[in-house]
Amino acid sequence: MLHILKAALLGASLFGLAGSVQAEEIAVGGKNFTEQQILASITQQYLSAKGYDVTDRSGMGSAVVRQAMENGQVDIYWEYTGTSLITYNKVTEKLNAQDTYDKVKELDAKKGIVWLMPSKANNTYALAMRADEAQKMGIETISDLAMKEIGGAKLTLASNAEFYARPDGLKPLEKDYGFDFGRANIKRMDTGLVYQALKDSQVDVGVVFATDGRIPAFNFVTLKDDKGYFPSYALAPVIRKEVLDKHPELADLMDAISAKLTDKVMAGLNANVDVDKVSVENVAAEFLKENGLI
Repeated sequence: MLHILKAALLGASLFGLAGSVQAEEIAVGGKNFTEQQILASITQQYLSAKGYDVTDRSGMGSAVVRQAMENGQVDIYWEYTGTSLITYNKVTEKLNAQDTYDKVKELDAKKGIVWLMPSKANNTYALAMRADEAQKMGIETISDLAMKEIGGAKLTLASNAEFYARPDGLKPLEKDYGFDFGRANIKRMDTGLVYQALKDSQVDVGVVFATDGRIPAFNFVTLKDDKGYFPSYALAPVIRKEVLDKHPELADLMDAISAKLTDKVMAGLNANVDVDKVSVENVAAEFLKENGLI
């Protein structure tokens, strides 16, 4: 009888353990560029430290990782509100940051995807200047820049060809802010060359991505978009509803990471990898330790 009882208890124990391991297996996805690789590694190391069995499914294209989540192959990854709004949900209406988040949260809920707390990191287009030059000229916002241009400053701008030509790009920006760089003062070049041209003082202003690591590395400042022209690409963790229902504690865990991310923080992490050549894994581990997450 004692043997039977021990066998029953052992069986129940093994069943419980197997069920626990299976339930705690989390597939972490990510896209195939530096910022996303860092975020995927942060998430994997963090959840592993919290006792989850983590599967790495990072390094995908944007459309592929989204499809993988819809298909149940990826449980958690970091997405941008503007990407979901415009690319996945085909919404063309111009919305502010909060409305963009609310809209994608609503639309993606119908597909079994839950948006958790958005971070303050917003990887959208931005206008950047060398910090010392911006300070000398008293330029902190795009409106300040516009006033300088209207006053005859005639600053030069570096822009990639896409932003120069797109219908929600440079010309509408100038119209919204009421100024014009003038064709002669605009230099079109590949995105990567914009940063070097600005650093080398070949231009005064550059069209950049707000969380690019070269912004802090080259001592640039981004001008505040005080009229809210640029679409919001707020960075936030997304999770399959089925997984969140089984593990509601994941919301608080992921939100704890999100709360630590800003444009400045994300740009610094990106610079550690792209400029300083530190490994993604080491950058992620250091972030988690510095912020008391592990």
